[in-house]
Amino acid sequence: MNKMEELKSSAMLQEMCENFVSNTAIDNSLYNKFGVKRGLRNSDGSGVVAGITNVCCVHGYVLSEGDKQPIEGELIYRGYNVKDLVKGVMSDQRYGYEEVAYLLLFGELPTKDELTNFSRMIADYRELPMYFSEDVIMRNPSPNIMNKMAQAVLTLYSYDSSPEDKSVESEMLKAISVISRLPAIMVTSYQTMRRFYHNDSMVMHQINKDESLAESILSTLRDDRSYTPEEAKLLDLCLMLHAEHGGGNNSTFTCRTVSSSGTDAYSAYAAAIGSLKGHRHGGANMKVIEMQDYVKTGVHNWESDTEVKEFLRKILRKEEGDRSGLIYGMGHAVYTLSDPRAVILKENAMKLAKGTPFEAEFMLLDSIERLAPEVFAEERGAIKDICANVDMYSGLVYKMLKIPVEMYTGLFACARMAGWCAHRMEEMANGKRIIRPAYKAINLNKTYIPLDQRT
Repeated sequence: MNKMEELKSSAMLQEMCENFVSNTAIDNSLYNKFGVKRGLRNSDGSGVVAGITNVCCVHGYVLSEGDKQPIEGELIYRGYNVKDLVKGVMSDQRYGYEEVAYLLLFGELPTKDELTNFSRMIADYRELPMYFSEDVIMRNPSPNIMNKMAQAVLTLYSYDSSPEDKSVESEMLKAISVISRLPAIMVTSYQTMRRFYHNDSMVMHQINKDESLAESILSTLRDDRSYTPEEAKLLDLCLMLHAEHGGGNNSTFTCRTVSSSGTDAYSAYAAAIGSLKGHRHGGANMKVIEMQDYVKTGVHNWESDTEVKEFLRKILRKEEGDRSGLIYGMGHAVYTLSDPRAVILKENAMKLAKGTPFEAEFMLLDSIERLAPEVFAEERGAIKDICANVDMYSGLVYKMLKIPVEMYTGLFACARMAGWCAHRMEEMANGKRIIRPAYKAINLNKTYIPLDQRT
């Protein structure tokens, strides 16, 4: 037992922690008394307006005479509906993440020459600095890739000749370099974890600058570097759909909040990664996979609506699953009738799953999506609309692409970095004030007690 484990089980620490709990507890009724909007949410579930953005619109409902009315979800990047962006890329049979990154950063769609030059810039920046992998990643393996990614991004500060330069040109180059390098950081972190924690071989490949970002991830991850165009394009689709999701999501708001203090870009992006790791945010995709495994084990006949529905009922009653009472992959803070990312991903996941052993898993997820709202209504009298979110199908897609589960949230971070960069630069250009919401203090004034009189 190490020193930390000894202290964790000590009576002294237990008593100190009990005191902390009693001294920190807040009566829930006080939140209503003082009109506190917990989670920066209004009483109807809509978000408190904290800023204005040109980057993205996440649209899931309309307010009519004060009533929140559900609509089919829309995700709009810089004025362009993500459905149209995806359709355009897929009709041309090309890769789209680089185009989406350009759009988010510069605010307009690139011409052919602009896209070619930008894609080449992304590829040229993909190599990590000399000895970075050995000194920063391999020497200190982490059991969680997200922590290592955050640490590595923060360490890139030391490899920048002008890390505090906040000119538009310098910030743009920092953004492009981090977008480019994060996939290599993720894959290297996984390979290091694979060797140190899984007692498996670590396979390191050279970067191929002729590959798209999606192709590069599969190429450097797989031992034999092989992948099909269909696989790479499906991963590229995932990256496009995860690239941005408005200024109010937790990690983007974290990035903007940290940026508003005037700190450097690397600190802001590392903070965003730390936020995304949480199981209530990007880490939710890991919880969806875990829940799906419970369902696959607990339901004998996956084609039986009765069996699936009964198991979902037990999950809500905290009798099955992780006993949280949550059906992961269902529900969203903004989307009501549908999550457009889930709709697009589901359609394309089915194409890859059809005729393979994954088709049965896909149909099981479809049943969960279809039956969960009924179970919610029956068990909790739910009156709000609930739809599948993007996490419902992203895990199955990654599984079909042979991507290790430890990398799921890391892939989310690689995609979302483009959105974080766009929002940081927008905040730096327009914010002009440090983000500082208020907290109502409820502690009473106390009389100071000299040390030798305390019991």
